[in-house]
Amino acid sequence: MIVTRRQLPALAAAILAAASSLAAVTPASAAAKVQRLVSPGGIEAWFVQDATVPLVAMEYAFAGGSSQDAADKPGTGSFTANMLDEGAADLDSKTFHERLERRAIEMNFSVTRDHLRGSMRMLKEHSDEAFGLLKLALTLARFDSEPLERVRAQMLSSARRESTNPVSIAGRKFWEQAYGTHPYARAPNGTLESLPAIQAADLKDYARRVIAKDTLKVAVVGDITPDALGKLLDSTFGALPAKADLVPVPMVEAAKPPKHTSAIVDVPQTSVNFGGPGVARNDPDFMAAYIVNHILGGGTLSTRLYKEVREKRGLVYSVSESLLWMKKSSLFAGSTATRADKAKETLDTITSEIARMGSEGPTQKELDEAKSYLKGSQMLALDTSSKFATALLQYQLDELGIDYIEKRNAIVDAVTLDDTKRVAKRIWGQGLLSVSVGRAAQAATEPPVTSTAPKAN
Repeated sequence: MIVTRRQLPALAAAILAAASSLAAVTPASAAAKVQRLVSPGGIEAWFVQDATVPLVAMEYAFAGGSSQDAADKPGTGSFTANMLDEGAADLDSKTFHERLERRAIEMNFSVTRDHLRGSMRMLKEHSDEAFGLLKLALTLARFDSEPLERVRAQMLSSARRESTNPVSIAGRKFWEQAYGTHPYARAPNGTLESLPAIQAADLKDYARRVIAKDTLKVAVVGDITPDALGKLLDSTFGALPAKADLVPVPMVEAAKPPKHTSAIVDVPQTSVNFGGPGVARNDPDFMAAYIVNHILGGGTLSTRLYKEVREKRGLVYSVSESLLWMKKSSLFAGSTATRADKAKETLDTITSEIARMGSEGPTQKELDEAKSYLKGSQMLALDTSSKFATALLQYQLDELGIDYIEKRNAIVDAVTLDDTKRVAKRIWGQGLLSVSVGRAAQAATEPPVTSTAPKAN
C-alpha cells in the first residue's frame, strides 16, 4: 500500500483484542468455507463466515490506482484516497471521524499503481453503521477545503522528506529507470510540484472515473450471515456507477538491463536499489520464479544474497529482493544500504550472486527447503480475519480462482529443479537495473558538504 491512514484511538482496542483470538481463522480451516456470495443486487464477494469472535473484516478494490493520475498531476489518486473519510454527505470531517471512533470502526483507503483499495473492520453489532458510513464515503465524499488543505500539507511534508531521503530517492529513480514515461514511473504519492496543483475538482473527477461496480472486488471474513452481508453489500455499493471511465494503460516491459544510475546525497549510508524485468502473475513459470526469488533474496536469513553480502563480507545489515507484479508489467526488485566506500563492492557482490543464480540455478537442497518453508509460512501468514480477507482479495485481483488456497501447496510441489533452472536463466541471467544514492565514494571520509540531492519530480 502506498498510502496509510491514521489509526483510530483507544476504542479500537476492542477490535484488536478480538482479532488476537482469530488464530482459528486460518487457511487450513477456512479454505473449505470460502464461498462466492452474490447479493440480490448482483454485488459479488468472496466470503468466509466465522463466528469465533464478533468481528467482521472487509477488503475491497476498484481498478485504477495511481496509473490513472494525469501525467502533470501525479498523486491525485493518493490524495483522493486520503480525502474519502474526511467528511461525506451532511457529516463534516470531524463528525465523520467521531462516528467512526464512537463505534471503534476502522476504515482505511489507499492506492497501488493499479487499484484504489479500501479496508474496514468493525464489531458485528456495528456492521450497519460501518457499511452506512462507507457508502457515504464512496458516493458522497465532500472534499471540503479545510480538510483538503490539511491533507495537502501532510502530503507535501512527506514529499519534502522524501526529496532528500536517499531510500526514497533510490526507490523513485529505480521506477523511473525501469519505466521511463509510462504511468508506472510516476510518483504515486505526488511531488512537491504536483501536489499544490491538485484541486477538489481533480479529486472528484478521479473518484467519479474510478469508483464503479464493474471493477469492484470484495472479500469479507467474519461473524455475519450471508443474507445480512448481501443486504449490506447492496446498500453500500449498489448505488455506484455501473461502469468505470478509466484511461487505458498500455502494457510495458521494464527497461532492458544492464543500466546503472546514481545520485549524490551527503548521508552516511548509500542506498542501493536493483532489479530487472520480472514475470507476470499468470505466467506458467510464476511459482518457479517465486521459489527461486525466495532462495536468492526472499527476506529470510538463509538467502544467498544475505549469506554472501551480509554474513561473509559484512557489507550491509540486510538485503532482500521481491517479485512485483502489476496488471501491465512485472519486476524483480531488491534493496539494501551500506557505507559509501563499500557501495561499489556491495553492488558488485549482488550483481555477481544474481548472475550465478542465472547461470546455475538453485540446488535440489535449496529447492526442497524453499518448498517446505513456503508451504508452512502460508498458513502462519493468514492467521487473522483481516489478513485472510486481504489474501482473498488479492487472489481475486490476480485471477487465481476461489480454490487457490486449496491448490497452492500442490502448485508449489509441482515445481521441478529443471523448472527453477530454466526460469532463473530467463529472469536473473540478463543483468541488473541498479540505482545508488549517497555520498560519492571518494568523499566518504571527508567532511560533509551541502547536499546535491535532485528535486522530487
